[in-house]
Amino acid sequence: MKQYIKSLLLIFFGITIGIILYFQLSETNNSQKNIVDSLFVSEAHAQNENLSTANEAISNSRRNIITEAVEKISPAIVSVNVLAVREYRTRSPFRSRDPILREFFPELFKDRTYQQEIQNMGSGFIISEDGYILTNDHVVQDAKKIVITMPGGKKADAELIGHDPTSDIALLKMDMNNLEYIELGNSDDVVIGEWAIAAGNPFGLFEMYNNPTVTVGVISAIDRDFGDLGEGRIYQDMLQTDASINHGNSGGPLCNALGEAIGMNTFIYTGSIRSEGSVGIGFAIPINRIKKILDHLKKYHKVDRDFWVGLVVQNLSGIVAKKIGYNSTKGVLITSIDRGCPAEKSGIELGDIILKIDNNVISNDDDVFDVFYGSDLKVDDKIDILVWREGEEIKVTMELTSIRNN
Repeated sequence: MKQYIKSLLLIFFGITIGIILYFQLSETNNSQKNIVDSLFVSEAHAQNENLSTANEAISNSRRNIITEAVEKISPAIVSVNVLAVREYRTRSPFRSRDPILREFFPELFKDRTYQQEIQNMGSGFIISEDGYILTNDHVVQDAKKIVITMPGGKKADAELIGHDPTSDIALLKMDMNNLEYIELGNSDDVVIGEWAIAAGNPFGLFEMYNNPTVTVGVISAIDRDFGDLGEGRIYQDMLQTDASINHGNSGGPLCNALGEAIGMNTFIYTGSIRSEGSVGIGFAIPINRIKKILDHLKKYHKVDRDFWVGLVVQNLSGIVAKKIGYNSTKGVLITSIDRGCPAEKSGIELGDIILKIDNNVISNDDDVFDVFYGSDLKVDDKIDILVWREGEEIKVTMELTSIRNN
């Protein structure tokens, strides 16, 4: 009997210990499970935070110095719409050298002239809060009416304040105030390879969507000279860029990454006479050249290029050079000076040999002609002239004066 009771006690005790151990193990498992669940939740939150940070970094990287510059200049880009009147001439289909026929039937042999209205479109940019706009002269040539379209589609009439066909620059004005405008930079400080942003109205897209088109490239080269490319337009010191410029971009700004205008987009190389699209070579008038004539256009509505020099020069021969002790035939000899002329006032003397005019090396009289009449010099400009005189090189400064004042 005792043995039986002892066995029952052992069984009861074993069951009790088993129950206690079961509950203790269950609590441990639940605790471990809660820890694991918490770890999963923490990791999920961390992943979401990392993803949010990554998305924010990507979003921030999309906004860079170029996008900021574009945002800055876009409100000041405009479309220039022109109604112009052009005069055309057609030759008479009748040809005769008989003077009697020509005398009795003059109308048959007379060339015909007629006028025709044409529409032209280009780009421009606002340069002051009171509505002054820069564009190319060839955009507004023979303009009868000029209408400006601003971002958003608002339109306004513009007055042609002044224009200079030689430099291909025109200044317009809208009767508006408190406008956003583009600051004029320093084209002498341009670096080859720096970012270049071209903005404007290629192919009339501005008119279709009421906002400008922007293209981006670099400054490919500077100081590109082309001389007279037709209609008396002279292009000097041009900025070259691979930012895409197309038909309709003429007159729009070429800007740097700071959103400053460093040039005015003017013409492109197309690669062939059958092509009108960009091939990656476009040219802009440097803004510093534009700055030099802005005041003239505002005050006088044109640029006075009828200046007086008062010099007569001739090419050097070996005999003449040897006679005066000059060991070269490069340069030109001054053979006559008008009394009271700008040349005389500058200190130039008879018998001097001109070696340089500004940065242009002078080899013969054609070089002198090219500098004075093949460039965009104007009245009141000051030019540096390097002359040889009795074995010394002397630098003088000559101020060009109007021929009408003499």
